[in-house]
Amino acid sequence: MDASSFLAHSMRSSLSTVVRRRNNTIRKPPACSDSVVAAVLTTRPKESIAEELAGKSSISVYKDNWFDLVAINHLSQSVQAATGIRNSKSGYESLVEAAKVASQNFNPIQQKEVIIQALERAFPRPILSLIKILLPQSKFAREYFAVFTTVFFAWLVGPCEVREMELNGRREKNAVHIKKCRFLEETGCVGLCVNLCKMPSQTFINDSFGIPVNMVPNFDDMSCEMIFGQDPPASTEDPAFYQPCYKQCKAKQKHSMKCSS
Repeated sequence: MDASSFLAHSMRSSLSTVVRRRNNTIRKPPACSDSVVAAVLTTRPKESIAEELAGKSSISVYKDNWFDLVAINHLSQSVQAATGIRNSKSGYESLVEAAKVASQNFNPIQQKEVIIQALERAFPRPILSLIKILLPQSKFAREYFAVFTTVFFAWLVGPCEVREMELNGRREKNAVHIKKCRFLEETGCVGLCVNLCKMPSQTFINDSFGIPVNMVPNFDDMSCEMIFGQDPPASTEDPAFYQPCYKQCKAKQKHSMKCSS
C-alpha cells in the first residue's frame, strides 16, 4: 500500500466513525478559557528565542514512528513534485529542505500556489470532496476538524491540543493550540512559516472543506493557534506579514520585512 492509499484509508476510517457518531458530542478535549485570537506578535522575537534556534540543547527532539515517517515522506515528495526540484535528504529534514528550496526559487505568491498544489497531490481529491459533503460548516464539523488535527498532524506541527474559543457568541472546542511548531522551529524562519504554511493551509482547508480557518502564529514562543470557523484577516492587514524574522534565521527568506532585519 503506497503512502497516498494509506492516508486515504486512514481518512476513510475516520469518516466512517463520523457517520456512526454524527449526533454524538465530542468528548473530553482539553478545555481552556482563551478568547478569540485575532493577531500575532508584532515586535521582534525575544533574543532568547533567536538564541534557542542556535542552541542544540534547546531544540525539540522528535522520535517519529512509522506512521509519522510515512506521512512526512509523502508530504515531502508531494512538495518536491510540485516544485520540480528533488533532494536526497530523508525524514523531516527532507520536508524542510523542500520548503527552503521552494522559498528560494519562487516569490511569495508562487510559494503559496506551489504548496497548495503539493497538498492537492498529498490528499486524494475524492476523499476531500466526501468530507466536504459529510461535514458541512457546523459546530460539530469545526470541533471534529480540531480533534482530527491534534490526532493526525502532530508529526507535522508537533504536540498540540484542542482548546475552547468563542465563535459568534458561542463557546466551541474549535481551536487547536500548537505548543511549539515543529515546522517553525526546524526552519527558523518567519517567511517560511507565513508563505509556506499559514497562507496555503488557510486557503487549502477553506477551499477543500468549506470551513475557514485562521492560523495565528506567535513568533515569540513559536506556538500557534488554528481557529476553525474564523475567517483570517486579509494579507494587507495580517500582522504576520510585518513580523521581523529571527536574527538566527536559517533560510534568509524574504517577506514583508527582510529575514535578516
